[in-house]
Amino acid sequence: MFVREESIIKAKRYFGFFALISNETMDAITALELYRNKDVVEKAFGNLKERLNMGRTLVSSEQSLVGKLFVQFVVLIYLSHIKKQIQKKDLVKKYSITSLLDKLDIIECFEQHGKVLRVGEMVEKQEQ
Repeated sequence: MFVREESIIKAKRYFGFFALISNETMDAITALELYRNKDVVEKAFGNLKERLNMGRTLVSSEQSLVGKLFVQFVVLIYLSHIKKQIQKKDLVKKYSITSLLDKLDIIECFEQHGKVLRVGEMVEKQEQ
């Protein structure tokens, strides 16, 4: 098989580049940040569907639906805060939002009126 070096070199010069087209006027950095944040939104909706069981609402009344949507909205705010903290503390290479949530998923906390707060068993890393 004959390899055309010149063709390969021409093709390689565009490696790592892509084009973003928008109706809005903005600088390249802003456009790239908006594009990358799109992934955050998609993952948030993925979290709603999978982790937070919002694929189907399964409620019996409109009031229950409003309550469930409100709780999901608050959860998305927390997820956004956690993601920002991961970035701020430069833990992006160590943890993904999914892996961190998987670790936090097993923490259980039970509160009953008039009784002491009970926290389920935690592994050593979670206590830190």
